[in-house]
Amino acid sequence: MASAHNNTVSLGTDSLGKLLARYSIPAIIAMASSSLYHIIDSIFIGHGVGGAAISGMAVTLPIMNIASAFGAMVGVGAAARISIRLGEGNKRAAEDTLGNAVLLNLVLGISIMLTFLFFLDPILIFFSGGEASAETLDYARRFMRIIMFGNIITHLYLGLNEQLRASGYPRKAMFIMLLSMALCTILNPLFIFGFGWGIEGSAIATVIAQTIALSVQIHHYTSKSSFLRFHRRSLRFKRPIVTAIISIGMAPFLLNVCASLVTRFMNTALLKYGGTGEMDIISAATFDGNVGDIYVGAYGIMNRVILLFIMVANGFNQGMQPIVGYNYGAKQYGRVIKVLKYTIICASCVTTFAFLVGLLFPHQVAAAFVDSSNGVADMAMVDVVAQGLGVAMMVFPLVGFQIVVGGFFQYIGRAPLAMFMSTTRQLLFLLPLLLTLTPRYGAMGAWMSMPIADAASVLVATTLIILQVRKLRRMEHDMHFSK
Repeated sequence: MASAHNNTVSLGTDSLGKLLARYSIPAIIAMASSSLYHIIDSIFIGHGVGGAAISGMAVTLPIMNIASAFGAMVGVGAAARISIRLGEGNKRAAEDTLGNAVLLNLVLGISIMLTFLFFLDPILIFFSGGEASAETLDYARRFMRIIMFGNIITHLYLGLNEQLRASGYPRKAMFIMLLSMALCTILNPLFIFGFGWGIEGSAIATVIAQTIALSVQIHHYTSKSSFLRFHRRSLRFKRPIVTAIISIGMAPFLLNVCASLVTRFMNTALLKYGGTGEMDIISAATFDGNVGDIYVGAYGIMNRVILLFIMVANGFNQGMQPIVGYNYGAKQYGRVIKVLKYTIICASCVTTFAFLVGLLFPHQVAAAFVDSSNGVADMAMVDVVAQGLGVAMMVFPLVGFQIVVGGFFQYIGRAPLAMFMSTTRQLLFLLPLLLTLTPRYGAMGAWMSMPIADAASVLVATTLIILQVRKLRRMEHDMHFSK
């Protein structure tokens, strides 16, 4: 307990570079492992079930994003509030936030599970735009039925890990997520290939692994040696705490919901217009089959690859969160500005590396997901992925900056700005571009819309963060002269 208490106090005194490394490295390992698991999962499904199953999983992506959006709202909102309260020296308020976060995740997890299970078929049809083949929808349905039964576990597991990191246990948060990913990686091939359970085996492996990880978290929060613990007094809804959690967490919630809507429209556009553009690699005229399903599957693979690097950049973001929250609560604004700069540099290095991978090795990346010897469709999917990656990641070096700025506003409690940042890229830029360019240029229009939206949202982020840093410097100056 004393060690964790010392960890939280050190957030306001230790070297910022060392602190960022201490909190970011575990987060990066955990986030990268999570993303790598999803990639490995797709590889297992692509080789063990087929390209059509990957297309089915691509249809489920926006639905899973919406489900996780509620978990992110509670997890990130509670973590930011816990860090600020610990910076103020108010441990009881931090524990009350922890208790309210658990209750919120239980209520939301049950509600989402029941809603999605009862209306799964209409939801799948909506998010596929009614254009997906019966085979693709069947794979999506079989996968989501099992995932939704484990939705409560997913909410609690992801939320408690956010709070674990915020309360001074970044390494334990990393080890718990690594445990979950390791179990998934072991169980996936066993269930898919060994037991012959196909795509259902992947879903079952995910639920089992997260259940075991959640049991470790519960043991931590009920142990007397833990700095923050579950208390009966904290397991009661308190309106001010719930309001604060939701207002701060609304930014990641909107980010996930907007991503789901964009993915829905992206899937629909690719199903309808994929192969119609002059620069598209395959078309209905040259391919005997459902061309749209190939483009949707390719987009699903691209998303997995891009998400890997975004998750690594987000690892720096998550490492920054307790440092920014604690120092902002302690009114050490100079340290807040410095750690923001360090995090931007680190995240930008990650996204620049991602850009180079997409530029130099697109075919090698694509070929890892699908066995092109399975047939013409899978061979065509590899070529589509290779083309799409090169276009979609054209301005990716700038994306790290955008990710960090969006997270920064959450961590200092600037809910309106954080919400605005969460919606600009997806709704203000990407969706209109997608709806405009895809009917005209086919799949190439969809790929082109992504870097244009990234560049526009970076300009918005630059303007907002310059204004915020100036405000923090004024606050630091006023505090210095008031002493």
